[in-house]
Amino acid sequence: MRAVRGARAAARERAWQLAGEHAPGADGSLIPVDLDATIVIAHSEKEAAASTWERSFEFHPMTAFIDHGPGGTGEAAVLLLRRGNDGSNTAEDHITAGRAALNQIPDHLHKQVLIRADSGGGTHEFLNWVASCRLKYSIGFGLTDDICAAILALPEDMWKVAYDDERRVRDGAWVAELTGMLDLSSWPKGMRVIVRKEHPHPGAQLRLTDLDGHRFTVFVTGTRPGGGRGQLADLELRHRHRARCEDRIRNAKDTGLRNLPLHGAAQNQVWLEFVALAADLLAWMQMLALHDHPAPRWEPKRLRLRLFSAAGRLAKGGRRLRIAARWRWADLIASAVTRLQTLPAP
Repeated sequence: MRAVRGARAAARERAWQLAGEHAPGADGSLIPVDLDATIVIAHSEKEAAASTWERSFEFHPMTAFIDHGPGGTGEAAVLLLRRGNDGSNTAEDHITAGRAALNQIPDHLHKQVLIRADSGGGTHEFLNWVASCRLKYSIGFGLTDDICAAILALPEDMWKVAYDDERRVRDGAWVAELTGMLDLSSWPKGMRVIVRKEHPHPGAQLRLTDLDGHRFTVFVTGTRPGGGRGQLADLELRHRHRARCEDRIRNAKDTGLRNLPLHGAAQNQVWLEFVALAADLLAWMQMLALHDHPAPRWEPKRLRLRLFSAAGRLAKGGRRLRIAARWRWADLIASAVTRLQTLPAP
């Protein structure tokens, strides 16, 4: 596993060098690393599979994905096997996954890493670790009694309009800061607490934490106040983009994460390493060979349908690939293969 992870890290650095301006963080922007746990159902008695309060029999792996933003999919930095009854807010597992994800990113880019997680990552231990590594972060936070009281005490003029994905004003959604209204002395220095409120979607069932008829979500960040992308609405939009992690998990399940076929936990962890490698190869192929086409946003199922299942054959002369001319994406396949073949060898 150490050898595979080391090879993946070296290949990732090489792929990002070849991608140039299309690589994550090439323009100096942040490199989001999204942490989340997911459920993988076990269909037989396997080591590390366990029953849960949901009456399912499952594994509960922790994942970390390097987000490529809206123009691409993402890379599977870490897939960490865990028992089915392990919690979603286990700080030790978040730290292990975060440290392993950092090892997959070139050292000179660590200052651009943004750690994102849901409220499962909002623990003292994990936030202290993130702060000690001097990483940027945007992590969900639980609605405690103190936070609920602070929300209700907020003056109406403290609420600012929230943005949608196009950075336009979003109707029925607002954002405000609670930092000065809470005792944060036991939390990392410089941590800010930001809350979003919105009208529940039609048909949504209200929760106990939905105060005054609104739905509230809270997150914390170490980003200092400032202009440009440092405004509250921008920080909230940046955190909300963490939801793309669910798409990355779905893609990984379409690439082998959906079922763990082996009996031993160590064997299944090796399986997860190769699932991550497969996800990386897809992302690198899209980044290096398809960057001027909508194809970098295609998920594995669509890639299989349009590119990988195309009829073709290798010609004996020069071992050239011949694709059926009537295939709709034949030109895209040909240009992608040509680009990959012209890349300099390591």
